[in-house]
Amino acid sequence: MKQLLLALALISGVAVAQPTHVDPAALRDRALQDDTAWTIVRDLTTEIGPRLAGTNAEARARDWAVVRLKSLGFKNVRVEPFEIEGWQRGIERGEVLQPFPQPLVLTALGRSGPTPTGGLSGEVMGFGSVAELEAAPAAAIRGKIVFVWHRMGVSQDGSSYGAFHAVRTQAPAIAAGKGAMAVLIRSVGTSGDRLAHAGATRWPDGQKPIPAAALSVPDAEQLERMLSTGKSVSVKLTLTPRFTGKQTSGHVIAEIPGHDPDAGMVLIGGHLDSWDLGTGAIDDAAGVAITAAAARLVGQAGTPLRTVRLVWFGSEEFGPEGAEAFYEAHRSDEYVVAAESDFGADRIWKLDTRVSDPTNPAIQRLESLLRPLGIARGNNEARGGADISPFKGDGTPIVSLTQDGTRYFDLHHTANDTLDKVDSSQLRQNVAAWVALVAVAANDPEWPKKPDIQRKTAAK
Repeated sequence: MKQLLLALALISGVAVAQPTHVDPAALRDRALQDDTAWTIVRDLTTEIGPRLAGTNAEARARDWAVVRLKSLGFKNVRVEPFEIEGWQRGIERGEVLQPFPQPLVLTALGRSGPTPTGGLSGEVMGFGSVAELEAAPAAAIRGKIVFVWHRMGVSQDGSSYGAFHAVRTQAPAIAAGKGAMAVLIRSVGTSGDRLAHAGATRWPDGQKPIPAAALSVPDAEQLERMLSTGKSVSVKLTLTPRFTGKQTSGHVIAEIPGHDPDAGMVLIGGHLDSWDLGTGAIDDAAGVAITAAAARLVGQAGTPLRTVRLVWFGSEEFGPEGAEAFYEAHRSDEYVVAAESDFGADRIWKLDTRVSDPTNPAIQRLESLLRPLGIARGNNEARGGADISPFKGDGTPIVSLTQDGTRYFDLHHTANDTLDKVDSSQLRQNVAAWVALVAVAANDPEWPKKPDIQRKTAAK
């Protein structure tokens, strides 16, 4: 096939791009001096700010992204739209009425239902976990305001989030199914600041959303202490979010075209949308910036063997709809790897993979390139990011460059997610690691492939 294309090109006089020899180590070291990622994070958070999915702000972010990616030299830049159910927050207030009157700091969870305009009041029933809530009889919950706390701790790899995020995603629906009038949760976060953490909750089809809000960690601990006195605790909530019907979100796609269309593609990216309390700097302006800066450096080195496809995903924060829309549109594309940056901007410390052969020579070469950056080999059970998760099930190789998450959940989904939390030197280390990954995956002929790509390549 390649020989035929080359012959036709020579006959027609059209130049054929040849793969360029790339020195991944030199590109990695160049990335440590490159500030492209910093300028993207700075400008996106300054010129657009918060980018809630399905809003005008997210649409402006897509327009901004198209202009920026074209200016950085990417090709085939376009927007791939899809529909979501829109939601926007409104007024959010809380206060303890009895036995110790005082205000509460809270924020509505994504897809929360509203209270009546004048608010609602009720007795609080507390649970230490989702399991306790599930075990409680509906008769004890009906007509109450359910409060669920937990003991999420700090972890470098983010594993504590996986253990406790069900408090946010599942507890409201469980409580609603048992007749609760509203739900409060302890924010799924680790900061002691009096700031509430946003995040989406989920409702089964046909279930009417009830008011659901996250308390700041100090306020949740205060409410827990009140309940521990054995006295009846009642609170008043006023939440006025609204569902806005079908809205447009979308993925921004850009490419560094490769030399061999039969060699598969490299899929990388982050998500463009953000929660609306901060400016979405670490979640996930940093991720889109890191991957774009890395792909740009690889593209500047010349034509890679494989096309590098960069995706700035839409509507990640509200759930899987964006990831599913992308997968349905591109499931037949041949990706030799999928990787997403969506865990902040602090130093990468570990390489995880999900490949058929973790001892593959190209993977070993990648390990060697990452070692001088202080990045150790992890396991072969890479989770990947939410936006690429559908590809895990079809055998696509997955790579995770895991950042230090020690402070990530202090900032995640809060008003503190702002540009000043991004350390430019750690951001450059991220870009250097991603340059190594992209350069190897896009150019190394021994890079592990999906079985169907392997067969196609061998038959050529």
